[in-house]
Amino acid sequence: MKKIFLLALLILGVAVAQVQAQNNRRHDTNFNGWYMYFGNHRLTDKVGLHTEFQLRQYKVITRQQQLMPRVALTYNLSDNAFVAFGYAYVHTYPYGDNPAAHDFPEHRTYQQLQFRDQQGIFGLTHRFRLEQRWIKFANAQDYTYLNRVRYQFRANIPLQGPSIEDKEFYLGVYDEVFINFGPNVTTNFLDQNRAYAALGYRFHKDASVEVGYLHQHVAQRNGVWFENNHTLQVGLTYNLDFRRKTETAK
Repeated sequence: MKKIFLLALLILGVAVAQVQAQNNRRHDTNFNGWYMYFGNHRLTDKVGLHTEFQLRQYKVITRQQQLMPRVALTYNLSDNAFVAFGYAYVHTYPYGDNPAAHDFPEHRTYQQLQFRDQQGIFGLTHRFRLEQRWIKFANAQDYTYLNRVRYQFRANIPLQGPSIEDKEFYLGVYDEVFINFGPNVTTNFLDQNRAYAALGYRFHKDASVEVGYLHQHVAQRNGVWFENNHTLQVGLTYNLDFRRKTETAK
C-alpha cells in the first residue's frame, strides 16, 4: 500500500508539473501583412541570380515588423533541380504582446537545394535550406550565432485546365518547418512552422502574382511565449533572362 501511495504521489507530481509547464506558456496572436518580390534571373544556361525583397508589417500594414532583402547565386543541376548559395539581411522591429526592447539586425548566409516534380495536375516543389544566422538581440553587446534547417513542401494546382498556362489562375499551398540545432539553442528546437494557401495568377512563364493567407507558429527563445500569426501575403514574381540580351548584342 505504501508503494502504491508513493507511486500515486509521483504520478500526481508529474501531472502537476506538466500542467504548470502548460500554464507558464503565453500565447501572442498577431495580424500581419507580408509584401514580397521574388526574381530568378538566368545569367547562363547553368548559372542564375535570385533576388528577393520582403516588407513585413505588423497589424497588416500600419506598423513595421521586419525588413528583409535576400540575394543568392544559383546553379542548375538539371531542368528540375538547382542549388543556391545566398545572403539575407533581416531587420526586426518590436511587435506583439511580448515585443523586443528595440529593433535588432540579423545577418544570414544559407545553402539551398530545390527540386520540382510533376504528379498529375500537381506541380510539387521540395526545398531544403541550411542557414547560418548572426543575430544581435535587443540589449545584447555581441552577435549570437545560430544554426537552422528548413524544409518546405509546396504544391501548385491549376484551376482552369490540366496545367497552369499563361493568363490562368491557380492554387498554391505549402507547409514549411524550421528546426534549430547546434550551439546557443536554448529551449526550443522547433523554431516555427508556416502553413500557406493562396490564389495565384500567371501572366506569363516569367511573371505571376499570389494573394494568400499564412499561419505562422513561432516559438520564442525564452520557451514561454508562442506566437500565432495570421498573415496576409502578397507576392510578385518577375524573372529576367539575361541570356537573350547577350545573344541579341552579338
